[in-house]
Amino acid sequence: MRVLLASRNAKKLAELRRILAPALPELEVVGLDDVTPYPEVPESGATFADNALIKAREGFQQTGLPTVADDSGLTVDALNGMPGVLSARWAGAHGDDEANLRLVLDQLGDVPDERLGAAFACAVAYVYEAGEIVTDGRMTGRLVRQPRGSNGFGYDPIFVPDGYEQTSAELEPSDKDEISHRGRALRALAEQLAAPSPTINPTRPAR
Repeated sequence: MRVLLASRNAKKLAELRRILAPALPELEVVGLDDVTPYPEVPESGATFADNALIKAREGFQQTGLPTVADDSGLTVDALNGMPGVLSARWAGAHGDDEANLRLVLDQLGDVPDERLGAAFACAVAYVYEAGEIVTDGRMTGRLVRQPRGSNGFGYDPIFVPDGYEQTSAELEPSDKDEISHRGRALRALAEQLAAPSPTINPTRPAR
């Protein structure tokens, strides 16, 4: 069974394959680069779940393949929960990880270290003929002022999960999968898909 991940992020595709394979070995996960190109809709939702559903619905409509999409981001306590759904374009250009990371650090320049609490949040949507499934995950921790590590992407190099001294980008991928926001949301999805009667929501418009 082929499933589309509505993303061109190679690291995210590898992560999805790692997490879903043990529970659903029959799935072949492909990315947007593996299907006929189609116009991608803007991520205009107000929440992570809204944006995940927008992308998953569009992928299913355009390709006919069951489609998984996620939206995730960094929420910083001292920034009142921002950048949130704007995480990927916090510095203006979508997907400029270095610029986004540096802007967050600049904005926290006068904030004491003890107030650098943060969390990663993720929503995963799965859209197929029977309806829709939405799951979520969260990873709490704190920020550091100097990027460390090369195993992650986005804000991983400045995020230290609770209970760890390494940043998310210093953790081995398998260790990160166990605790990450996306790992938790994807495992919840895998459990739903493997269940005899998954909890399916009827198709509804995103806000």
